[in-house]
Amino acid sequence: MQGKIFAAIHIGSYAIEMKIFSMSAKTGIKELDHIKSRMELGRDIFRTHKIRYEFIDNICTVLNDFVRIMKEYRTDSFRVCATAAIREADNSLIVLEQIRVRTGLTVEILSNSEQRYYEYKSIALGENEFQKIIQKGTAIVDVGEGNIQLSLFDKDKLITTQSIMLGALRMQEKLSALGNRASDQESIIEEMIENELRDFSQMYIKDRKIENIIAVGDPVTYMIKLNGGTGSITKDAFLKLYDQLHSLSPAELADNLDIPPEIAAVTLPSLIVYKRFVEDTGAQSLFTLGIHLADGLAYEYAEQRKLAPIAHDFENDIIAAAKSTAKRYMNAKSHTSALEKAALAIFDGMKKVHGLGNRERLLLRIAVILHDCGKYISMSRNAECSYHIIMATEIIGLSHREREIIANTVKYNTADWESFASIADRITFEKKDYLLIAKLTAILRLANALDRSHRQKFKDIKAVLRDSELIVTVDTAEDMTLEMTSFSTKIAFFEEVYSIRPVLKQKRSW
Repeated sequence: MQGKIFAAIHIGSYAIEMKIFSMSAKTGIKELDHIKSRMELGRDIFRTHKIRYEFIDNICTVLNDFVRIMKEYRTDSFRVCATAAIREADNSLIVLEQIRVRTGLTVEILSNSEQRYYEYKSIALGENEFQKIIQKGTAIVDVGEGNIQLSLFDKDKLITTQSIMLGALRMQEKLSALGNRASDQESIIEEMIENELRDFSQMYIKDRKIENIIAVGDPVTYMIKLNGGTGSITKDAFLKLYDQLHSLSPAELADNLDIPPEIAAVTLPSLIVYKRFVEDTGAQSLFTLGIHLADGLAYEYAEQRKLAPIAHDFENDIIAAAKSTAKRYMNAKSHTSALEKAALAIFDGMKKVHGLGNRERLLLRIAVILHDCGKYISMSRNAECSYHIIMATEIIGLSHREREIIANTVKYNTADWESFASIADRITFEKKDYLLIAKLTAILRLANALDRSHRQKFKDIKAVLRDSELIVTVDTAEDMTLEMTSFSTKIAFFEEVYSIRPVLKQKRSW
């Protein structure tokens, strides 16, 4: 495949950045240029919840410069993404429209889980060490401007990721509001985060051994550079450096760490979070791996076009996070496994008809994994409770829209299907998403019927299209009367959605 030039633009809380990459299957991904314009959008957002018009002018000026540079590089494709600074602004829609009209660029607002997903993907672009580090118990501690993201890996699997709405800039703003009462900033910040970190440890770490911490954020990166800039630091060396720095003023920190004043202002809250996490977990090493959103966007672009090798299975992280959630709500593992096998067999057998791709297959898989989570709260209101659990659960790598598709698929697995007109006044998704939910729900219902007894009666399953029928063949010697009866009640909705009639056949090869 011919090489490509790709540009990734990130509108963040402290700066607007653009990276330009060249990529090909032969040479891989190479960074050609990195342009950064500092702009403190975040502080304004957390104070006023709006982006002022003068900032909008500045944003558009910078972006128009980026457009000119992209033309000079003759970029084949680009992507413009915004994170917390615009995501949390009350006037975000106005800002996005102004940018579109004045620059021609359409800005995509990433959810928190999408943002973290791309940041983790950025590791794969330039670091081989990540795969080695996460073979042991590892926590990624990302202290952002608006929130703290805590993610746990063990034996190459993502265990959980949780967001705490107490980022460095939020904490600094709270301190500023205290005025003269903030005489002991360190103890006040520790009080702010103590309960959240304790709850996280009790719920997710418990007896799990955390050996490594991957620390994300400018303050800790600059701090490790002060220690020699190797990209890692031992626990003892980190705590020694912390003792030297924690009592310094922002101006002194800026001078000692050679960092911009806006970064120095939020350094103390960040370092306190890392210190507390190191002490609470007993981790022996901290690493910084150069996590950058633009790198993650470039990696995904190259990955989709087979221009980059897959260093880590990030899709598996999404599935692992869903399974971790299911385990928390005590879903029946054996039933879910049988249901997953059935649902994916039906999905794959319907490829010529449903018009869906790999991403929709992933959404179906997650819906299967979480389909019974609501029973933990109420056996009689499983559909409603499952919906609310999924909508309240952050699953790394999924957008809000995708989470809503999964939640509704799970809901309508047992709840009565509703017409679009009847729910239009209480939903946020579009007609195309309504149709996708219908397609996934029809498959989930059919698959669920095949293990109605929760006894996993079939050994194998195949689904094959023949004319206007979907022949579903299960390999089992057991009595399938209950499953066949349940299957027959799901046929009408499946046929309504696909104009294909499912037929269940039993094969006895045992």
